[in-house]
Order: sequence, then C-alpha cells, then structure tokens
Amino acid sequence: MSKLLLGLVVGGVLGLIDGATAWFSPEVRPILLSIVIASTGKGLITGIVAGWIARRTNSLSMAIVGGLLVGLALSYAAAAVSPGPDGTYYYWEIMLPGAALGAIVGFASQRFGRASHPVRP
Repeated sequence: MSKLLLGLVVGGVLGLIDGATAWFSPEVRPILLSIVIASTGKGLITGIVAGWIARRTNSLSMAIVGGLLVGLALSYAAAAVSPGPDGTYYYWEIMLPGAALGAIVGFASQRFGRASHPVRP
C-alpha cells in the first residue's frame, strides 16, 4: 500500500476510535455523533498530510513530527471553536489524542508504506 493511502486509512481508523472514546465522558454523549465525525475528519486530513510528508522525504523523524504537528494544529482548531455542552473548552482532552494520532500515522506511513517511486539520494 502506498504511503499516502496508508496514512489515509490509518488516520481514518484512529480518528474514528478517537471520536468513539468520547462516549466515556457522559457530559458530551448528546453530541457524540458530531464528535466522531469531526475526529474522523481530523484523522483523515492528518493521514493525508503525514502520508504526503512520508512520500516526499525518506526520514522517519520528519514524518512523525509532521504528523504530530498537523494533528496538534487540527485538534487545537477543533478545541478552540467547540465548547462542550457545559460551556467549557476541552483543550487537553482533544489535543493530546490528536497529537498522538498524528505521530502514529506519521510513523506508520513512513515505516510500513510502500514508496510509489524510488527516492533519490
């Protein structure tokens, strides 16, 4: 599987799992579907970018850091614009899993993805 496609698949699956874990917070259960959809979207976007970085470079650390930064930025944006039902913002609860998702997707894309064309030295 190509690095870009692998990033997309892993990002989507991890984003879906990330959103589904919101069920463990009873105060956000009424908006669980929107959380799952938004988390899956963030995971897909992070996966595309991390896969693109993995395809363009042959550096594991660049793919991990790139995925981490994209996941962190998208999670920050999601946390900043969406207060919970009680009016509080959940930065820690949203940004930490988003950053971890990005790092994992970057690692998986670089380590397990197949290069679509040989990388020049």
